[in-house]
Amino acid sequence: MAPERNENEGENADNGVLATTDGTETTGIGIVEGATAQVEVTLPTAFDEEDDFDDDVVRGEDVTLVQLEQLPAERDEVRGEAPATTAVPVASVSAASAEPAPKASVSAAAAASAAAAKTAAAAKASSSVASTSATAPAASDASRAELDHHERVRPRTSEITLQSRRLGDFEVDRESSDLLTADRLLDPAHVVRPEPEGAWRHLVYTLSGRRINLGDSKRARARKQLDDRIAVPLSGGARFVPVLSRKGGVGKTTVTTLLGMALADAREDRIIAVDANPDRGTLAERVGRTSGKTVRDLVRARGDVHGFNDISQIVARDHTRLDVLASDADPHVSEAFSDADYRDVAEVAAHFYSVVLTDTGTGIVHSVMEATLEHADELVIVAGLSIDEARLASETLTWLESNGYAERVRSAVVVLNTSRPGAALVRADELDAHFRSRVRAVVRLPYDPHIASGSAISFRDLQPETRDAARELAAIVVEGLRASSVAA
Repeated sequence: MAPERNENEGENADNGVLATTDGTETTGIGIVEGATAQVEVTLPTAFDEEDDFDDDVVRGEDVTLVQLEQLPAERDEVRGEAPATTAVPVASVSAASAEPAPKASVSAAAAASAAAAKTAAAAKASSSVASTSATAPAASDASRAELDHHERVRPRTSEITLQSRRLGDFEVDRESSDLLTADRLLDPAHVVRPEPEGAWRHLVYTLSGRRINLGDSKRARARKQLDDRIAVPLSGGARFVPVLSRKGGVGKTTVTTLLGMALADAREDRIIAVDANPDRGTLAERVGRTSGKTVRDLVRARGDVHGFNDISQIVARDHTRLDVLASDADPHVSEAFSDADYRDVAEVAAHFYSVVLTDTGTGIVHSVMEATLEHADELVIVAGLSIDEARLASETLTWLESNGYAERVRSAVVVLNTSRPGAALVRADELDAHFRSRVRAVVRLPYDPHIASGSAISFRDLQPETRDAARELAAIVVEGLRASSVAA
């Protein structure tokens, strides 16, 4: 039986209303027998410029294509522009049509049905409208261009993230100024090397018009390595290193002078040697320069010392930049130099110097020795190359261990000083082995006629072996001071 056309065929011909539903699948829509369903689809061919299409598009959300209203009870007809919930975005219909889907305005009236049937009808209507849109004429080129333009200029809030970042996070290839090092920038072929040290190496360098540089000799390289070990910076406050022995005449003052000169010659900070001998000390005479002031003057003027200029008027300085604080020349006055006086001197010296060397006397049980050992960070014990001198040095270690300084003894340094020319009567190797069993290191100081003369010591005039021994002693002392600071 042919489907009958609607009585209003002439009036509604443009709207495409069917008279019967035989040709349309309605089982899924849920139309009740005896009711009428009206579906109206408007397919515009172009978009108006004032039509705000972007406001109707919601990106990233699921949109219901057709909204059904149950009209039999209220007989209301909903008609108008499609809201955001009925919009058909391009992404939703791309599977059904290659052309962008136009905006649709659909109203449907159906008989009342159960809530479950309404959900099924909505799904079926979506399929029906999608198939209808697939057969609709395509929009014009101008409409597609305008739609593409709206999509391009539309601000996408989800893709814009404002964060506070450092400059390096955006510029990964940016380099800091720390990378501009001399090794990277300077061409080794054009770097001017210093003049080589060594007799024949310097001769070749001179005869070649300074074009052939063979570098330093082995001895020069060893000396520079020692200087680097000595020049290692020390953290923290001032460090106190007393030089002591229970035997007089073994060379405590000489060792103090050489150690101070080696430290001052290689380091950039200030070094001072204090003559704390309660008897007549000769430390200031070994540097050849005196200021006329003594430790007694510093004790009296300690309250007026406000800067280094004040203390520099009391101390004497030699060519290696070693400062020396002399003891009293009058034995009767120097005897009054007590532990309290040493603490006052140590307090002032600690404000202006990094390393404070102390030349002690022979009276190890003297009160000034107690204050000296209280401040000590490292000990240097001097022993001569004779049986009695070696025994007294070993007894000094035993006395220190018995009086609470066992830890200082284990980290101490023993200097075997050769004060007489010729071969020693004792076996130096046996002495070396004995003291190494009790202390951290042993250094041998060779005989030097420049020192044996008893005059002022010039560090540059010493024999190379003597300077090397003094530098080795200084390097070992610095390493011990660094180790004690880490342990503390």
